[in-house]
Amino acid sequence: MAAPVAPQLYRQASSASNGSGLRTNGQRNFGDQDGSPQALSQRGSARSSIVTPAPYDGPHLRSQYPANSTENHVEYILVASFDIDRGSIMEHQYPGPISGDENMLAELMLPDQAHVRSMDWTIFFLHKDTTAEEEAREERKRVRKIKKRRRELEKAGEPIPDDEDLDLEGLDLGDDDDEDMYSESTADDSEGPPLIYVLNLVNTKQDQTVKRGAIVKAMAICTRHSFLHIYKPLLLLALEEYFRAPVVETLASLYNAVNSMDLSLMPRLSSLERNILQTSDVKDMFVEKFSVMIQQKMADDEHRLSQNSVPSSTDSPTPKGKYQPPRDTHEFESRVQYNGVPVPIKVPVAITPETVGDFSLVKLISTFATPHASSPQPFTIHPHLTTSGPYTHPIIVLINALLTQKRIIFLGHNQPSGSVAEAVLAACALASGGILKGFTRHAFPYTDLTKIDDLLKVPGFIAGVTNPAFAHKPEWWDVLCDLPTGRMKISPKIEGAPVTEGLLFFQQNGHGAHIAKEHSVLNGDSKSHPSNDPTGDTVFMDSVMNSISNRHGEPAVRNKFRAWVHRFTLIAAAFEEVVYGASALNIGAAETDEDMYNYGVGGHGLVWADEPTRMREIQANVGRVEGWRQTRSYYSLIRDLARTWEKGECVRGIDVGYQVDRLRTLRVGDAGAADIYMALARAVERAGVDFDDPDYENPLDPDDPDSEDWQLDPETEVRLLKREKARHEVINQLLCVMPENNGGLFYIGLGLFHKDVAVRQAIVGLLERINAHEAGRHFWAQLGRFAKLAFFRVKRDGENPQNRASG
Repeated sequence: MAAPVAPQLYRQASSASNGSGLRTNGQRNFGDQDGSPQALSQRGSARSSIVTPAPYDGPHLRSQYPANSTENHVEYILVASFDIDRGSIMEHQYPGPISGDENMLAELMLPDQAHVRSMDWTIFFLHKDTTAEEEAREERKRVRKIKKRRRELEKAGEPIPDDEDLDLEGLDLGDDDDEDMYSESTADDSEGPPLIYVLNLVNTKQDQTVKRGAIVKAMAICTRHSFLHIYKPLLLLALEEYFRAPVVETLASLYNAVNSMDLSLMPRLSSLERNILQTSDVKDMFVEKFSVMIQQKMADDEHRLSQNSVPSSTDSPTPKGKYQPPRDTHEFESRVQYNGVPVPIKVPVAITPETVGDFSLVKLISTFATPHASSPQPFTIHPHLTTSGPYTHPIIVLINALLTQKRIIFLGHNQPSGSVAEAVLAACALASGGILKGFTRHAFPYTDLTKIDDLLKVPGFIAGVTNPAFAHKPEWWDVLCDLPTGRMKISPKIEGAPVTEGLLFFQQNGHGAHIAKEHSVLNGDSKSHPSNDPTGDTVFMDSVMNSISNRHGEPAVRNKFRAWVHRFTLIAAAFEEVVYGASALNIGAAETDEDMYNYGVGGHGLVWADEPTRMREIQANVGRVEGWRQTRSYYSLIRDLARTWEKGECVRGIDVGYQVDRLRTLRVGDAGAADIYMALARAVERAGVDFDDPDYENPLDPDDPDSEDWQLDPETEVRLLKREKARHEVINQLLCVMPENNGGLFYIGLGLFHKDVAVRQAIVGLLERINAHEAGRHFWAQLGRFAKLAFFRVKRDGENPQNRASG
């Protein structure tokens, strides 16, 4: 079954959205139509004059980095050198001086012991005043609002006043607000302006004609892009060129080259689409978006040529094959021409929060897991950190320290500063999981003793150092991670965990502990019982180490920690509901549990086998949960969830992940499975429906839908396009909770064998929707052959009532 490309998804809205209710009388559950992609395509071509008026109806795909953007890829290029008499000095700043202390920048660019190595990389972050940029952005938004209000008044036939007299109060730009939609920046605006990421290269060249017999210079690129590692090849070439020609023109050449890099064909992805892409190994995931970007680019080129009354010698039709989709959609390939050398660049398409640079979680985990496995050493007990006792796995201690906002130092004595910087960045991504934020903004990938006073003013910092003096100052840190030895140490001067209501609730004589103990006695205990590992951390780390030893790769390990962080947030939400009665992490939980939208199922959050298991796991996590609840990442997650809820970017009335987990982990029985399958089908089919609309179940009701004279009124067409777009997002949510590495569509496919014919038909309709989705078609391709045979059999029976009756 061939899946349509992205624009077709919206062009087919009129024919694909006829009916939203599910019937349980054994007939097709999605109206009287055939929902297969082939049938949709046939109906779309039959009504081409109505639903395919132009090649690019529906939403115009936007680029992550438009060609006409006012923002440069690289904002500054810096050069520093070491002078035997003056110390670290700044030689050049291009295109102008960057705000801040020049001496401080020069010291960061020339780390300790840089002269003993021929080359070293460092990374650090800068906070820049963006007041002028914010003012310019607000002005552009005001102009867009004026244009939108003028279009509305013109369409309504009302008089159009002057711009100053237009009423812009409460006007929502919606999809017109292309400046902030799916922004690449992962910074939390509520904490301050976006960070400037600095990639720095230090080179030492031996020269006996100078003092100390060596010349040490450093060149740095300052960018807003968190994937700053792509500039490493260019920095190598540029710094070598600067040694030959130490003039500002060398910096200008590099600046112009990197900012001429064309990334305009890289489409913007929503957060759900980024999640799907990162958890998938399919090399052509979302390739349709790239194809559409190419089509739009070629159409723009042709339009530009047609507007030129006197074509120049450089203007020529776009040759076929000039633009090609990427071989792997996880990376966008481009080239930068520098000094006549074409330098290939690969830019990651999907960037998650707190992911900066090119690091390896596998390397970080192996550094501390290997010594622990061969010779475990006990930690000092701390409720926030040692959640599995004194022999808690060091990686779990590190995650707990990050989650509970402890002061963490990575020490790399006699190691390059790039090593400690990489460890800091990997640790931030480890605890974030692409879900939590607030780590990189308070991270110092490399620092030194001269900046200790500023460092100690930052609560919960994550810093990388090479000076061993830090190890002898336990009052400066809470957790010390020694990279050369692979050992971690909890400071003897760490602040103790405060007594909270949650801790009292689960203490020995508390109400929660009494319930957990009562359930434990009723169910019995044994050595094989999960109570020996109530947090599940030991099993989890065994799974991670197994993936590393079997060479599953970096993406597999990152996906495991993303799942762990997601599970932790659900446990925290359950803890708050048990102790405090409600949780800000579960917005809309009440209407979901009460089934206010008549999906036929209830429940939310994490799925446990029974109440004893639930209480034991919550009690085991109470220490780190209470420690996390007062941190930046906790409040940042609450803001993100509230923002998603306000924008309507989640399914109301049903927790899709909870229902899929019930299918995956529980024995729900035939009736329970039927309710879940029907609810998931309803969630997709009802997407975008306004339940206050009395006609929402039948938005199309023509006398003769197949008549050539049948047409959609503009209001209905807009409503259907909105519904189809919403359905597209709901399928994205469904695919996110069913990743390919966790069964994919397998548990949905089991519904094809349900004894109720209405359930089987509903699953056929749901799978048809998924197969017509640009990412869902890859999930369908990986569904087992047995399930696919059942799909076609059920579909055939549904089209032939005699076969269904005989079955």
